[in-house]
Formats: sequence, C-alpha cells, structure tokens
Amino acid sequence: MLRGVFALPAPVKRLIVGNPVRRDGQELALDVQFLLLMMRLEGERRLAGGTVDAARRGLARGQAYLAKVPARPVKTRKVDAGGVPARLYEPKGLKDGSPLLVFYHGGGWVIGDLDTHDGVCRYLAVHAEVRVLSVDYRLAPEHPYPAASEDALVAYEYAVANAAELGADPQAIAVGGDSAGGNLAAVVGVMAERTPDFALLFYPATDMSVRRRSRELFGEGFYLTDDDMVWFSDRYCPEERRADPAVSPLLAEDLGGFPPTYLATAGFDPLRDEGEAFAERLKEAGVPVALRRQEDLLHGFANMWPLGGRFREAVSEAAGALRTGLYAGPRSKT
Repeated sequence: MLRGVFALPAPVKRLIVGNPVRRDGQELALDVQFLLLMMRLEGERRLAGGTVDAARRGLARGQAYLAKVPARPVKTRKVDAGGVPARLYEPKGLKDGSPLLVFYHGGGWVIGDLDTHDGVCRYLAVHAEVRVLSVDYRLAPEHPYPAASEDALVAYEYAVANAAELGADPQAIAVGGDSAGGNLAAVVGVMAERTPDFALLFYPATDMSVRRRSRELFGEGFYLTDDDMVWFSDRYCPEERRADPAVSPLLAEDLGGFPPTYLATAGFDPLRDEGEAFAERLKEAGVPVALRRQEDLLHGFANMWPLGGRFREAVSEAAGALRTGLYAGPRSKT
C-alpha cells in the first residue's frame, strides 16, 4: 500500500504536501517530503530515544514497511566470520570469483541488524554483481566501543583470508556501510593491514568529536535528529574517547593508504558535513574519491530504495560505482 501511495502522480503529491521545503540552497525531493508527512501522520516517532529495546523494535517495524527484493533471486547463508555472525548474499548466476562487499549496517551502533538492512544488501548484490557479506557486529550499550570496530575488522580480515570459500576474488574486496556502518567501513579502511580494494560509504559518521553546521541546519524534522545523535553517541562511546581514529576516522593522522572511495551524502542530513569533510581529507591525501551529495534526500535513503523515485536512483548510482570500482579497479595488492 505504501508503494502504491508513492506511485501517485507528482501533482497530486504536491497538492497533498504543500509548498516545497528549501534550506541551505537545496530543495527537498517531493517523495522525501511526502514520506516525512506520512511519518508525521502515523505519529511522531523518533529514530532513537526511550529504551534501547523500543528503538530497536521501531527500526525493525519501519523496515518491514519497505520490504521488497530485487527481481533477480539472491540466496543467503549464515557465515561465522571469525567469531562474528554474518550473512552471505549470492545473486543467482553469479560466477565464483566475483568481487565481494563486506557490509556494515547502520543504526547508531545501537540499533539495526542483518534483517533491517537485508533489502539494501540484496539490491547491491544484484545491481553491482557482487557477493555481499553483511556483518552482525556487537551493539552498544551492551557492547560499547571498541566492540563494534573490533568486530568490523575481524569480519573483514576473515573475508580476506577466506575469500575463496566465500566464492569471491581475494583481490577485489570492498568495505561499505551506511551511517554508523559507514563509520565502521571507514575505520576498517584506516586500520586494516591489508587495505580494501574499494570503499562504499553512505552518509558515514566520521567525526564524533565536534558539531558541524549541517547538524544545526538539519537536526530536527528530517528523520535523523540531533537528539537521536546524542542518544546514540552516549550509548556507544564515552566522551573522552571520541577523538580516537577508531571512532572518528576523519581524525586519523594519515589517510594516504585508504582505498578508492565512493562517498554519498544527503543534503538534508545532520551528518552531511562530516561525511564531506572526510571525502576532502581523502582527496588531500591523494586517494581517488568520488563525492556525491544527493542534495534533495535525507539520512537513511539507502534503505528506502523500494519506494522508487529518487531513493532508487541514488542507490542505483552507488551500486554502479561499486561495480565499476571493483571490476575495473586494481586487481592486485601487496
């Protein structure tokens, strides 16, 4: 029903939502404005806040509304990635020796799991022609920093060491993720002994030590709020450790060894400026990086691809960048 509502003609949706939303020289996509209205009508639900269990149930419920799989079948199986639970996605007909994406789900290091990000993993697997290993890292507050970053690194190292068993090319292994998962992928890119071959970062959290302008501009009314970010941060990492590179990879001393990167930010996202600052530091370090601001979208757009329109366009672009980066990029590592 939700997807049917989004299929309404644009003039009808504009009549329903009213005037366009403009901020910082950007105009919010009509579909995003429509989605925010529907969320308000359902009842103002915060992404975080309250109890941890309630926040986790809320994200799972929201993703259930968006459940949809690509037309091409994808089989899955459980993997023990060096003691870290994971799920391997293999599109039908994909030959052995394909590239592999090690994916870390978002959710502020506190919520989210393999199921909340099942749809985006399937989409990337099919449209980038890759296997995807989705990592079920430990969550805070039960397992605060550095548990998530440790699990992220262990799972990546497992993938490198066991690529053949996973049906993958050991010389074409990417890391990727959204939000907190993008943070973990960036941490692996900084810390891994064997540098990944590519990084796919959706609106990553890259610096927990300071507040940037986008957090003030978009900290209320655009899905991820400033209060949410405080709630997540307080449960994940104590303030005195937030400048650690394994929490804030933007602050790493040397980014010269980071892999080629596609980094997508959202225009109406509190995390926008720190993601773009990370891309700028990569460029300064000589790393090939494609920064793409999806200026009319908001935080979380990767999981919203089943709604079509601009959501799907943005994720399709990212999948194309991943496919190009892994199939056309360097195929050897020292």
